[in-house]
Amino acid sequence: MKIIVVNVNTSESMTEIIAEGARRYASPGTQTVALRPFFGPEAVDCNFESYLSAVGVMDRVLAYDEPFDAVVLAGFGEHGRDGLQELIEQPVVEICEAAAQVAMLVARTFSVVTTLQRSVPAIEDRLKLAGLLGRCASIRASGMSTLEVDADPAGAVRGIVAEARIAVERDHAEAICLGCAGMAGLEEAITTELGVPVIDGIGAAVRLAEAIVGLGLTTSKVSTYAPPDPKKITGWPVSRALGLRAGATAGAGTGGVAAAGGATAAGAATAAGGTDGATAGAGTDGAVAAGGATAAGGAPRAL
Repeated sequence: MKIIVVNVNTSESMTEIIAEGARRYASPGTQTVALRPFFGPEAVDCNFESYLSAVGVMDRVLAYDEPFDAVVLAGFGEHGRDGLQELIEQPVVEICEAAAQVAMLVARTFSVVTTLQRSVPAIEDRLKLAGLLGRCASIRASGMSTLEVDADPAGAVRGIVAEARIAVERDHAEAICLGCAGMAGLEEAITTELGVPVIDGIGAAVRLAEAIVGLGLTTSKVSTYAPPDPKKITGWPVSRALGLRAGATAGAGTGGVAAAGGATAAGAATAAGGTDGATAGAGTDGAVAAGGATAAGGAPRAL
């Protein structure tokens, strides 16, 4: 089984933290591949950066030209999951929902400790949309930006533990969800201090992705997550149009087809068999391919 774990920002150091967390939690026999967008913000702390990163994440996943079985979206409450579900058949698991779902299995209430206060509404929205907000005791911000968490792990631990303590003692949370992918690896420190279960969204999402694949399930294409209708999209895929990809794909120019449904780990490769892309065709305008099949007709992996 191969799971793609996509960082929503372009930070190399944070991508490695995410990669380490995914490897730590993956079951034997599961391969995790950490990716980061070709373009976008080095950290995601506001709505503008979140929407921009969503385009970067979709672009990056479609550019991955090897078979895979599931995608973990490593952005806590960030945008892009729904769009990516329209473009591929494989399950897409977002770390905010994954952490909350796991927390509800081990505690009556949970709290989220995130980075900045301005990140709280996006997390509230994601939990509400998923039907999980009712069990959330609070969402607390440490006051440290994503970049500051990355640059000062010791300070991050102090700030996160302090907010987690308030969540447990004042808000009566019985479990803590780490509200940033860059916080991966801090679970033990918080559990030691407070004695409550601490859920890292990366670990929760990887394990849930394994379970979904193991059950033989793929994303429903009957309505909400059906592939986009065919139409011209100028400048898509963005990374191809901007010349950001390493290696050329089959065809000429910067245009391409955003294939709906990438190949599974035992299925077919990308639309034109390129070296690092899922594009094909010529010109500067891309077209979104309709249809639920994989790019080259590959079927979901037999389980």
